[in-house]
Amino acid sequence: MTKRTVLITGAAGGIGRAIVARFVEAGWEVIGWDKAPQPADFPAQAHYQQVNLADPAAIETAGKKVRAAHPKLHAVVNNAALQIAKPLLETSVEEWDAVHAVNLRAAFLVSKTLFPALRAAGEAGEGAAVVHVSSVHAIATSANIAAYAASKGGLLALTRAMAIEWAPYGIRVNAVLPGAVDTPMLRAGLARGHLHGDAVEAQLAELARRTVNGRIGKPAEIAAAVYFLADESQSSFMTGQPLVVDGGATARLSTE
Repeated sequence: MTKRTVLITGAAGGIGRAIVARFVEAGWEVIGWDKAPQPADFPAQAHYQQVNLADPAAIETAGKKVRAAHPKLHAVVNNAALQIAKPLLETSVEEWDAVHAVNLRAAFLVSKTLFPALRAAGEAGEGAAVVHVSSVHAIATSANIAAYAASKGGLLALTRAMAIEWAPYGIRVNAVLPGAVDTPMLRAGLARGHLHGDAVEAQLAELARRTVNGRIGKPAEIAAAVYFLADESQSSFMTGQPLVVDGGATARLSTE
């Protein structure tokens, strides 16, 4: 059986590291990109490249190296994200652009530069997939997070557009929309005023109560959903679709 290869952006973050671990566990060859230095506990059998995903030239340079080493890629996971939690009227143009550069433009550029390797795997009948990690903020959001919500909504629209254009090359494109997941990014955003109290644990407990499941998600649960969409043997008839993984939060009416 052909050994499958995946490239994962945002590989040093909370969800990113869980995604890396899931693919490594399944026997894939894993390439991780992140602007941060390589974490000390990054899996030894995976490859790591420090890449500034806000820089188009850096993406192109790193992409060329990946294509040279891996003429076929079976999956690309666009997971890198930047969140700026501020009221819309206080958000500068520079902050707006910074969020969109990482959350939306990078997904476009990474996918585009790696398209030849994805196409090679897809047209060989081995299966090829792009998975965008969007957010429930693409479909339901709250105050003081407009730039992030807009970028994640754009990512969902990009998912549909790419699925249509790339289907002839054997490439599927889907998105995972995580809800509240216990990561450093989630904890950093707790101060934006949408929850009661100042204590982090109390705020997390309130978030948990707002889900149907009554708890916060775990990074490994998002990683499992990403893997499902990337794995041709599990999701070969899915493309252009959002997969919401939010503990049921968006299923409940806000008026209840």
